[in-house]
Amino acid sequence: MFKRYLITSALPYANGPVHIGHLAGVYVPADIYVRYLRLKKRDVLFIGGSDEHGVPITIKARQEGVKPQDIVDKYHTIIKKSFEDFGISFDIYSRTTSKVHYETASGFFKKLYDNGQFIEKTTEQFYDEEVKQFLADRYITGTCPHCSNENAYGDQCEKCGTSLNATDLINPKSTLSGSVPAMRSTKHWFLPLDEYEPFLRKWILEENTNWKTNVYGQCKSWLDQGLQPRAVSRDLDWGIPVPVEGADGKVLYVWFDAPIGYISATKELTPHWEKYWKDKESKLVHFIGKDNIVFHCIIFPAMLKAEGTYILPDNVPANEFLNLEGDKISTSRNWAVWLHEYLEEFKGKEDVLRYVLCANAPETKDNDFTWKDFQTRNNSELVAIFGNFVNRALVLTQKYFEGKVPAVTELQDYDRSALSEISIIKTNVEEALENFRFREALKEAMSLARLGNKYLADTEPWKIFKDQPDRVATILNVSLQISANLAILMEPFLPFTCVKLKGMLNLGTTDWEQIGSTPILSDGHVLNQPELLFEKIEDAVIEAQLNKLQEQKKLNEAKNAKVEPQKPNVSYDEFSKMDIRVGTILEAVKVPKTAKLMQLKVDTGIDVRTIVSGIAEYFSAEELIGKQVTVLVNLEPRAIKGIQSQGMILLAEDKLGKLILVGPNKGTDNGAAVR
Repeated sequence: MFKRYLITSALPYANGPVHIGHLAGVYVPADIYVRYLRLKKRDVLFIGGSDEHGVPITIKARQEGVKPQDIVDKYHTIIKKSFEDFGISFDIYSRTTSKVHYETASGFFKKLYDNGQFIEKTTEQFYDEEVKQFLADRYITGTCPHCSNENAYGDQCEKCGTSLNATDLINPKSTLSGSVPAMRSTKHWFLPLDEYEPFLRKWILEENTNWKTNVYGQCKSWLDQGLQPRAVSRDLDWGIPVPVEGADGKVLYVWFDAPIGYISATKELTPHWEKYWKDKESKLVHFIGKDNIVFHCIIFPAMLKAEGTYILPDNVPANEFLNLEGDKISTSRNWAVWLHEYLEEFKGKEDVLRYVLCANAPETKDNDFTWKDFQTRNNSELVAIFGNFVNRALVLTQKYFEGKVPAVTELQDYDRSALSEISIIKTNVEEALENFRFREALKEAMSLARLGNKYLADTEPWKIFKDQPDRVATILNVSLQISANLAILMEPFLPFTCVKLKGMLNLGTTDWEQIGSTPILSDGHVLNQPELLFEKIEDAVIEAQLNKLQEQKKLNEAKNAKVEPQKPNVSYDEFSKMDIRVGTILEAVKVPKTAKLMQLKVDTGIDVRTIVSGIAEYFSAEELIGKQVTVLVNLEPRAIKGIQSQGMILLAEDKLGKLILVGPNKGTDNGAAVR
C-alpha cells in the first residue's frame, strides 16, 4: 500500500463556467475517490485549480473589450465558488496566474533548457501584417479542405471534427484584421517526444496494462503513429514569458504550462510538497476527460521524465464525454447545464446531481444526461428507496421507543442475513472504488439502501408492535444499524445527505472501518428528530428545464439560419409610388375571435385611420399605444374580419420569426415622409 496519495483533477479553462460534462467526466469521480481515501484514514492531497493562459482567453478578452486578466479573474471566481458549493473537496484550488506558478513553471522550463532537453527550431508561421502579430491557430480561419466549411479554425474544423494545421486551410485569413496573413520565420523550443517514445512504450504498453481500456487504447494509437517533437513556446502576449535570452514576445505554450499547475498548487499548499511529488511511496492519480489523455499520459510524463526527479502517474482514469438530451454539450452553443445555474435553481439538491452524474458516468463510452432520467432517479431511487427507508426507521423509532435505539432481544435468521450483507457490500464497494469503477461502486452502495427498504417492507413492524413489541425493537435496531452504515458508506457519493443523516442519527466522527463491524449505534442511543432526506421533483420543474433547452435550441437554429434572399429588383418609378409616413398609434384593441389580429387607430399626419395588423401575438394593446411607427398609407383599403383596414404598419422579422416595429429612432412629426 502507498504511504500517501496525490490526486489531481484537470484544470478547468477559465474562459467560462463549469458544466455537467466537466463534473461527470472529472470532478465527481475524483471527489468520490478522495472522500473514500479520507474515510480510510489515508494521507491524501486533492489538487485543483484554474487553467488561465492560452489563446481562447485572449479571444474572449478581445470580444468583450477587456484584458485577459479580467476574464480569468471573473471565471476563476465563478468556478471556485461553484466547486465549493457543490462539495468538491479540494485541499487547494489554485490558479495558473499565481506568483508561485509563474516561478515553478519558469524554473521547470529553465532546468530542461539548461540540461539541453529542448530542440531550438525556426519555423514558418502565419503573421498578420496589419496588427503586427504572429497568429495562433485560433486566430486563423478559412475553408476546411475536408468538408468545405468556410469557418474552420487553424487547429480544427468544428463542423467535421478534423484536426488541422493552419497551413491546411484554403483561403486563410486573420480573425484580428480580416486580412490574408503572410508567412514569417519565428524561433521556438520543442520537446523531442520522439526521443521518449521507447520509454513511453515500455511504461504504458507493458507496465500499465491495467489502465482503463479507453486510456490505454488512445495512448497506443498515438505511440503507433510515431511521436514528433512538440513546441513548448509560442508567440503571444498572454502567458508565462519564456525565461531565456532572445525570447521576447514568446510565452510557454499552455499545454506545457498547465500541468505544472498541479506541482505549483501543491507547493502553495504545503512545504512538504516534494514528499508527494518525488517519493516513490506516493501514488499520483490524474482525473481527466478523454480530450486530455495525450497530455497526461504522454506529454506530461515525458516532461517529468526529462526533469528527472518526479514520480510518474500510477493511473489516469479518464472518462469519455457526457451528452445532454442526445446532443453534444457545447459551450459555444450554450448547450449545457451550468453548475452555478443548477445550484441556484435546485437549492439543496447538490447530492441529487452528484448521484445522477455518477450513476450515468461515461466511464467506458459517451453517455447521455436527460432531465427525465434525473427526475426518475431522484423520485424512484433517492426518495422511494434511500429516503423512504431511513425516514420509516427513524419515525417508527420516535413513535414506539421515544427516539432511542431499542435493545435487541433475539436476532432471527432474516435479521442476521440482513446484517451480514453489510460487510459483503462494503467489500464490493471498496473493490470498485480502488479500480475506478464509480458507477458500479454507487450501485453496490445503493444496494444497502435497497436491502434496508426491503427488510422493513418484509418485516412490517408497524403491523405487529401491539402484539410483538420485542420483535419490533429488534427490527428497528437492525434498521437503524443499516442506516448508520449507510451514512458512512454513502458519504463519498452523497456528502451533504450523509451529514444530514448523521445529524439525525446523532453520530459523531466516523470512519470506513466501522462499516459492517460492530453495531455503530448502542442500545439507548438518543436520536434526533427525523427529516426528509430527499423530496420529490415535480413534472413542472423538469418541463421548465426542457423548455429552457428548447429556447436555446431555437436561438442556435436562428444563428445558423440563412438571411432571406433578395427579391427581384423593382424600378425607381415603382418604388416612388409607395407613400410611407411616420404615424402614432392612438388606440389598440385585439380583434375578437382571432389570435393574431390587432385593430389600431393611427394618426398618420394626414388623418386618423383604422389599420388591422397581424401583431397581436407579439405585442399587447397597452404597449402599442403611443408608439411611433412607419405606415404604408397609400395601400388599397381592404376588409379584414369585417373591418376596413386603410394601410399597413411596417415591421421587421428576426431570425426567430419575432416581429419588431419599424419606427424613427427619436420622436418626429406625424406625417413625415420616409424617403
